[in-house]
Amino acid sequence: MEQRGIELVPASERYGRPRDLLFLWAGTTTTVFTVVYGTIVVAMGLSFWQAVAAIVIGNLLAFPLVGFSSIQGMQHGTSTMAISRAAYGNKGARVLGFFGWLNMVGFEAGGMVMITLAGLTLLKQAGVEGEGLGLKVAIVLIAAVIQLILPLIGHAAVMKAQKYLTWVFVAMFVVMAILVAPKANLTAGGSADFSTFTLAVMLVMSGGGLSWAPLGGDYSRYLPVDSSRKAVFGYAFLGGFVPYLLLMILGAAVATVVTNASDPISGLPGALPSWFVVPYLLLTVVTLFAANTTDLYSSGLNLQAAGIRIKRWAAVVLDLIFCVIITFVAITSDSFNTMLNAFLGLVVVWLAPWAGIYVTDWLRRKGVYDAASLFDESGPGQIRWAGLIAQAVGMLAAGLWLNSSVYVGWLSSATGGSDFSIFAGFLVAGVVYAALDRRAVPVKELAHA
Repeated sequence: MEQRGIELVPASERYGRPRDLLFLWAGTTTTVFTVVYGTIVVAMGLSFWQAVAAIVIGNLLAFPLVGFSSIQGMQHGTSTMAISRAAYGNKGARVLGFFGWLNMVGFEAGGMVMITLAGLTLLKQAGVEGEGLGLKVAIVLIAAVIQLILPLIGHAAVMKAQKYLTWVFVAMFVVMAILVAPKANLTAGGSADFSTFTLAVMLVMSGGGLSWAPLGGDYSRYLPVDSSRKAVFGYAFLGGFVPYLLLMILGAAVATVVTNASDPISGLPGALPSWFVVPYLLLTVVTLFAANTTDLYSSGLNLQAAGIRIKRWAAVVLDLIFCVIITFVAITSDSFNTMLNAFLGLVVVWLAPWAGIYVTDWLRRKGVYDAASLFDESGPGQIRWAGLIAQAVGMLAAGLWLNSSVYVGWLSSATGGSDFSIFAGFLVAGVVYAALDRRAVPVKELAHA
């Protein structure tokens, strides 16, 4: 079992190759959820080809952030949210670590809810009828035990498992694409206006590369410090970008066959032959376990980055307990499930400004940090107001141009419902941070490298 949390990984304990990141991210992102994102884009009123354009643009803009944060993890030997301390201060960054943890718990709970529903459907296919609370609780608890194994063991187990799972997932989705392709009507769908198109691009970005960006360094931190930066960036980028691109386009094609394809359990299987429904449901369960494994491992690190003094394995267990509680509430309350989905739709409000500040800080430092100082809780600069103020202003800018199911910002309303929340949050936060942070930035070689 891995004992290290966000502590620096010394050179003597580094291992692996940059291409391992390709399998890690492919195994994580090759899921039914990714297909569903593509179906939602068409359900928003876009034609198939408009959806393809939104999918390409959104993923091209967002997934470089995953490659970028992966470079930082490799260079400095710690998690992405720990590196964020350079901009916010060691104590000031705790609020961002908490946001990151909350973000992961929300996505994990969403995955657990889908696993539970898929499990109930599989049991029904096997002749086991029942929608009672007891059966749902049993499935959630069994799923939680299975879900705990890989994140609890740690980094090496997660990396190895995702490598093998990737090939299984790819094979199954290729079969699924072959089955759907003859039925797809690529001329179907509406013709959305520009405002709706911007909403689709924001959905693709927030559900893809932007949401995974805070996890990049978590999986590259064990790579040897002399690993090629280009290789680290390229493999991390391609591992997420290619599956998202292809599976979202597959989802858009499915949406031209089944009108309620955005429901991955009772809707999307309508596009498949009956003999493939059970393999599809099994695929749903296993891919969601894989994605949740990555989330659960990183959420434990984020809890440490939030200032909670707890061992990594204990953080994983605590995180799963919160996730199970949320899942229980979600499966017994339709309104809570709606609230959970709304929460997941609002994560861009903090993620986009964080990304803008993270990139700007890296540019100012020319990519080199004094990694040891990120863990010094007695030195100067424990709270860096430049980063916190820029984060707050960036969140305000993102909120003003947000168009979600629970909140529509003033700028969004004034521009016909368009959504530029990610661009606004990223750019405004980055510019404000660059203007406020006038301190000298020492450039040091890493002591552990």
